[in-house]
Amino acid sequence: MSNEQPPPQEQTYPGSTGSMDPEPNDEMSGYVGRDLLAGRKALITGGDSGIGRAVAVAFAEEGADVALAYLSEGDDAAHTKKLVEARGRRCVCLPGDLADRDHCRRTVERAADELGGLDIVVNNAATQEPVGSLEELSDEQWARTFDVNIHSFFWVTKDALPYLGEGSAIINTGSVNGLRGNKSLIDYSATKGAVHALTYSLAQVLLPRGIRVNCVAPGPVWTPLIPATMPEEKVDSFGAQAPMGRPASPDEIAPSFVFFASDRMSSYYTGEVLAPIGGETLPG
Repeated sequence: MSNEQPPPQEQTYPGSTGSMDPEPNDEMSGYVGRDLLAGRKALITGGDSGIGRAVAVAFAEEGADVALAYLSEGDDAAHTKKLVEARGRRCVCLPGDLADRDHCRRTVERAADELGGLDIVVNNAATQEPVGSLEELSDEQWARTFDVNIHSFFWVTKDALPYLGEGSAIINTGSVNGLRGNKSLIDYSATKGAVHALTYSLAQVLLPRGIRVNCVAPGPVWTPLIPATMPEEKVDSFGAQAPMGRPASPDEIAPSFVFFASDRMSSYYTGEVLAPIGGETLPG
């Protein structure tokens, strides 16, 4: 991604890739796989666009079939499916609201049934809505953010366990905001901190089963969620606070997920939080 900042813009939630200016680099163009995930079957939540799309395409390039869980039907999911299938892999699309506990169960069951099993789970679905003060953060928004950003991670993981075995991998998407907080993303930051702690705990409890659990906690990433949830006047400065002076593109984040998904690359890694945050140094 260039160092130029995106111009002011806004979209209706959950946003669309085709309406973004500039469109993000999220198709893994030029990425060459090495069969690191040959024959594997992956469920990716929030898989239709942004980081989820880039991860789906990278996984397909590495030889995996994928199931995409996402909020609503649209061009983004259809395009991601096309990108996966262009790499000779299967792609199953599973729309619906993962804030609903029963839908999580149905999503996992359908993914496992249509792919013929599951080896990898990527918990990536997320929502955010900035607020100007604590008083502005409604109880309803707080509950919704937790349902999508952390409860769905727990539900999907729990429902996937019967299908996962020795050598399987679970990868959660955290955030730099879960590492240091954010005054305008209070509920979002709290859920991402919970994702990090959930990763640590699951890694310990699932180690005897041979299931590795890790987390990727990015800094600012240019995805449809940004113009769909941030005030228009803040979009043109999004990511400028990073030492690199810009947000990441999804293509720059997806290889971290490939690393954690591949036993060849990360067999001694579990309970790790990898933070691609553009040069920021965190305390502690």
